[in-house]
Amino acid sequence: MTISKQIGFWLAALVLFILFLWYLQDIILPFVAGFVLAYFLDPVADRLEKMGLPRIAATAVILLAFLFVLVATAILVVPVFADTVVKLGANVPALMKQLAVTANDLAPQTLKDYLNDSGADIQGKVTGFAGTATLWLVGQFSTLLSGGRALINTASIMVITPIVAFYLLADWDHLVAQIDAWLPRDHVEDVRAIARDVDQSMAGYIRGQGLVCIILALFYALGLYLVGLKSGIAIGMATGLMTFIPYIGALLGGATAIGVGLLQFWPNNEVQIFAVIGVFVVGQFIEGNFLSPKLVGGSIGLHPVWLMFALFAFSYIFGIMGLLLAVPMAATTAVFVRHGLARYLRSKLYTGVAKAKHD
Repeated sequence: MTISKQIGFWLAALVLFILFLWYLQDIILPFVAGFVLAYFLDPVADRLEKMGLPRIAATAVILLAFLFVLVATAILVVPVFADTVVKLGANVPALMKQLAVTANDLAPQTLKDYLNDSGADIQGKVTGFAGTATLWLVGQFSTLLSGGRALINTASIMVITPIVAFYLLADWDHLVAQIDAWLPRDHVEDVRAIARDVDQSMAGYIRGQGLVCIILALFYALGLYLVGLKSGIAIGMATGLMTFIPYIGALLGGATAIGVGLLQFWPNNEVQIFAVIGVFVVGQFIEGNFLSPKLVGGSIGLHPVWLMFALFAFSYIFGIMGLLLAVPMAATTAVFVRHGLARYLRSKLYTGVAKAKHD
């Protein structure tokens, strides 16, 4: 098979794979989540197996422990987070009205006279817009929580994902060996090298980013607790854990914490609001300058812009499943690009025919 035919074959396979995911995205999420979970927990199962525990027993222990932590976190954090968002939405109109009054008090007299002469009711418009926007957001959030599809997806994830993860984790080594046996013998070493690079990239990212999430969860929880923010511990822990999704977790957690701070401290304790903002500014500074460079570093080999694009693109196309696939697919793409570039730099197309013959 010529190189052009090989490229065409793999491009066609990639297109079919993307179409398969897109067409079945409503039902395939628990299976993708189970695969990601099995991949994430396989090193732990290997370590327990080396300690003498049978593979099935190691798989059961790991999954039960993981599910216990997951359910406990959901019970402790999700209700507090949801209640905070609903209360925040219910109080936004009053908050916006208070902000408009404060802005009116602080505005220069010249600006006040101009607005009065123009007949613009800025305060009324801001309050009305805030109320309309809040009702829409609360409605969307309620629909998200109570919708039939959401309930079905949640139930399927809670029930099917552990089952899929159990079977995959129990047979992981056999599956890898079987796939390796199916590889074309002429290219087996190249494929193995690519697979090793992808695995090392993903393993480094998961370990490093996992430590970053734990450290940030403790930092945000402690910081918001010391500031005196209501539900600060829950919001801080949720924000730190959501940092596993780069950029989006910190953005959602910061917006929630600042919103709760405005409701709780405005207009009598503005300093506390700036303290809440300061916690997130310091947290992002520590993550960007110390934690991520030291713990994650260049393990995944992705530029932040490319990673951000992958997160937005995959989440837009595949929803929640896209967030699970964004980092693995981006890392895999980066590895293929690096190997393809290395091949290109050794090829006659780059070096030139005359130079290649001379060599």
